[in-house]
Order: sequence, then C-alpha cells, then structure tokens
Amino acid sequence: MPGDQVCLGRKRPLPSCPNPLFLQWLTELRDSAKEKGMKTQYVYQKAINSLKKYPLPLKNGKEAKILQNFGDGICKILDERLQKHYRENGSDAPIQLTSHTSNMASSKQMDEPQKKLSGNLGEHMKRTQTEGRKEKGTRKKREYVPQKRSGGYAVLLTLYRHTQIPGSKGFMFRNELQTEAQPLCDKSFTVPDLGCKYTAWSSVSTLVQKDLLVKTHNPARYSLTDQGLALAERLDSEETGMTKEHVEQKSEEENSHDGPDVVDLTLEEEDDDDNEEQEEKEKASRCSKSSERPTTALSVNQARGLLSETDPKGESQTLETGRTAIGWHLPPGSYDIVLCVDFVETTGGSSGRKQELAKELQRNAVTFDIRKLNVGDFLWVAREKVTPVPGQLRPPVGRELVLDYIIERKRMDDLCGSIIDGRFREQKFRLKRCGLRKPIYLVEECGSAAAHLSIPESTLQQAIVNTQVVDGFFVKRVQDVKESAAYLTIMTRYLQKLYQNCTLFYRSRELEGDREDEMENTANLSCSLMAFTEFNFGAVKNKCQTVREVFARQLMQISGVSGDKAAAVLEHYSTVSSLLQAYDQCSNETVKEKLLSSIKYGKLKRNLGPALSRTIYQLYCTCGPLS
Repeated sequence: MPGDQVCLGRKRPLPSCPNPLFLQWLTELRDSAKEKGMKTQYVYQKAINSLKKYPLPLKNGKEAKILQNFGDGICKILDERLQKHYRENGSDAPIQLTSHTSNMASSKQMDEPQKKLSGNLGEHMKRTQTEGRKEKGTRKKREYVPQKRSGGYAVLLTLYRHTQIPGSKGFMFRNELQTEAQPLCDKSFTVPDLGCKYTAWSSVSTLVQKDLLVKTHNPARYSLTDQGLALAERLDSEETGMTKEHVEQKSEEENSHDGPDVVDLTLEEEDDDDNEEQEEKEKASRCSKSSERPTTALSVNQARGLLSETDPKGESQTLETGRTAIGWHLPPGSYDIVLCVDFVETTGGSSGRKQELAKELQRNAVTFDIRKLNVGDFLWVAREKVTPVPGQLRPPVGRELVLDYIIERKRMDDLCGSIIDGRFREQKFRLKRCGLRKPIYLVEECGSAAAHLSIPESTLQQAIVNTQVVDGFFVKRVQDVKESAAYLTIMTRYLQKLYQNCTLFYRSRELEGDREDEMENTANLSCSLMAFTEFNFGAVKNKCQTVREVFARQLMQISGVSGDKAAAVLEHYSTVSSLLQAYDQCSNETVKEKLLSSIKYGKLKRNLGPALSRTIYQLYCTCGPLS
C-alpha cells in the first residue's frame, strides 16, 4: 500500500462551512422559534447540524434537499431568502465560500503537518492526538450568567437581597419570591407572553441545574448555593455600581448650576439612545432581528425608577428591598375591585343557564374576570392599577390581593348530588381552611323540580340550615340566575365602597406564624390579605397532602364526624401513630373506648361523646371486619 494512503486519524481540522449564508439564515430561524417557544427550533437545529457537515457549496435551497433533515418547507424558505438576497445585492452576489478560498485555507493548514509527516508518521500522530486531548480537556467551561432583567437574574438578586436583611430566614417560598422578583424582570412570572408557553419562572429550573439554586421542603423553599450567592453578589454589585455612577453624575450636574434649575432635554434623549444601542447589541447575539422584542423602553423607564428610589448618597436598595420582602401593600386608589368567576360557572351545561349569568353581569356593568378557581365559585380581588409602558406590547402584570369574601353557589339539584357523593362536606371543609374569613353559600331554588329529586326537600332544607347554624356559613337564598347575578352585583358595589379608603397589606399564608406580631400592629386586620396566586395554589384539591391532612380526611369519613370534631381530635393526636400509642397506654378496653369522649369541639365546647369515641376506637383498633 503506498505511503500517502495511510490514514491513522484526522490529519487536519474541518474547514468552515462553505455555505455561510444558508447557515446564518437557519440560525436566525432557529433563534426566532426559540424566542417564541416553538418546537420548530429543534427542526432547524438538526438542519444546521447537517449543513455544517456538508463539505460542498450549494447553489440554492433546492439542492439542499439531498441533506438529512432538509424538507420542502426549509428548502422553500432558503430559496425565498436567496431571491431577496439577489434583489438587494445583485444577481452576481456571492452566497458561499469559493473553492479557491477553501483550497487555500486547506493548503495552509496542510503545509506544516506534511513537513512533520516526513519523519516518523506514527509517532507524530500519537503526539498530535495527545495534545488535542489535553487542549480539549483544559478548555475552560464558560460560566453561566443570566441575562439582565431575565427571570434567573431577578430570582438571584431577590434571594441575595433577602439574605442581607437582618433576621432573614435564608429562603423564600415560591409566591413571595415571584412577587418580590417581578419588579426586577421584564417578563411575567405567572402569565406567559403571546405565542409562548414559558414564563420568567421557567428559568428557575436552569438555576437549579447550574447549582446556583437549591429547592427543598414541601411547600418548596428556594435558597442560594455558595456558587449562586457569589454570582448574585457580583450581579448586585454591578447594578449598585451603575446606580452610583448615575446618581453621582446627577448630583455633579445639579451642583454645577449657579442659577435657577435648567432641564436639558437633549441629554436625557442621548442617554436613552446610548442605552438602546447597547441593549440592541446584546439582544442581537441571542435573538434574530425579525423576532426581537422592543423591551428597551421598559428597561430605560425602570432604570429611571431605580434612580428615583435611591438616596443621594448612592446607597443600594437593600434596605428598601428588605422592607418590601417582609410585606408589600396597595394604598387607596391604586387598585380596582374585580369579581372573579370560576370558568365552570360560565361554560358547559345543557341549557343557557350558565351563559346567562355572564350576560346579566355584563348588563349590570360589573367588572369581572373568568378564571380557574380551585375552591369556591366567586371571589373578589384587589387588582393593582398599572399603566402601559411605551414600547411594550402588553402592560405589566398587576399584583392581586384576595378579599375575604368567597361564594360557593349551589342549585338544589346540585346540592342533592353533592350530598349523595360526599362532595358537600368536603367543599365546606375546604372553604373553611382556604384562608378567607367570610365564606358564603349562595343557594338557588329550582321551584317544582325539587319534588323530583332523590332526596326529600325537607332533608335538603335541613342541610342548608345546618350549613348556616352548625358550620357557621352565611347562607343567601335566591330564586334563579338573575337574582344570583343581582346579588353578585350588589356585593361588588358594596366591597368597592368598603375598601375604597383602605390600604391593603399583603400577608403570606405560609408564614402566618412568623407574622403574628406584624398582624397585631396592623390597624385593620380585614385589610391584611393573601395574594391570589398563593391562595389559588394553596387550594389545589389534589396537591401533596401531609399526614395530618390525610388523618383528618379519614376521620371525616366516619358518620357524625364533622370538620370541627376532626380538628378537635387533631389538636390532641395529630397522626394515627400518636392515637394508636395513646390506645396502647390505656389499661383496659373500657378506657380505650372512652379515650376521646371528653375532647371539646366547636365554639360551644361540647364533648365529642362516648358513641363517637367508641366508633373511632373500633375503626383503628379492630383487627377483623367491623360488625
């Protein structure tokens, strides 16, 4: 075999792609699809990989069809881009690397290895491969730094500033983290952009993968790792440094004025132009020009807001962030009272009854929002008023606090069905523990149809009375859908007047134990409210349950055990294991049967009674089937 045909490995690196324009266009298409959250980004990426491996120049998109992952759609797009390129640059404009250029590059790369190969070929190839491995192994991995005002950037800064607060617990829950990080991010943490299924919160998974963030416990707690703390400190120092420079420059300009204050409007415009140019350059490296979003105006305005909140000494906003991390508030006039309607109440059904409710509310000029409610059918939120930002498609997402009034709507036929399948007791239990102080049952009569239900009407009426007298719910009776809409309208008007001069304070349901002192200092406890996202997430029906919650559900399956009775038992024995241990310590069967009989429950502090105590004992301590 001739010596020039011996091949012991790759003798030279692969030349650059001979079709740079096609590669550039495909990269732009991929970045655009990625920005919009479309799955076609993976198709374009596969086509890019195939194009990079192809060593010959292509004349048009039709020729690229011979490559893998190139279909009719991609080829057509390349041909359209090519025709546009010819129209703008002339029909003889180059679109690829010429063979002469590639051959010159290849010959230059081959000159030196050919000289060395004249000696010991095998020894040279081994040495070359070893050096290549060393160079590859010692290549420094690029550090991950989130883009400014992105979701990851806002989360890191918020957690870092929270740790700097004296007495900080070192972690944050999801809802309070989203609330505090939102002003630092251009994108919403809860609502995805149009045509995209991802929110700013999606970047948290990337932070966890990069070992910058750690997620523990249930409900989830988020805290910074050592690596994340160092990165967040660097980001905070950079932002603080930029703020100090702006403030110092502003103070120098103010001190330089000898006469009355004169505002130079051209200076501000020049600064805006510089900021916009710099942001556009940063944006161009990540997104294609066709899908670029106009976020520069938002960043500039928020930077101005940051300057206005910084003190003249240029100190960072750690103290201000510390105050808002403990709790934020909505002053009077900064929010609207909005009725929230569960989507089940306006869709579906065999008649137009559900659609009629929305129509009646519209006739009454009630501002309402249809959304998914995990508990209840109607409630009211105080929605923060926000103003549209110039250059942004949609206005910023306003914060929402849930008022203490929630309504469960029941028709008599629905009440009958819920009593039969057990939903009635469960719904009352969930309404009591949802965290809102004013639960209401809205009962709609169904006229003569009640006589044809599977449960006697007297039994249904007794269940309604028990709901008001025993369970402590306020019950409102109406005749039909129109009266229901009228009641919702009156309640909306009443709440708008009730809260018109109130300052609404945010309270975290997950940290109510840590905020008892703060709650006592609040002038009006009715104005201390939960955020809607936290409330709705906490009311999820099928979420992960604790042992205590499962034990309560078990007890409530026993006939005669209400929510108050189950809660009274849980105060003494929080788990099944603790109850069984108490039974083991009893001396005889009689003592075991009466163990729970003297437990007090409800407002009247009545005894649980020997009958229920004996039933619970038999349920948990009988080895065979119950008689």
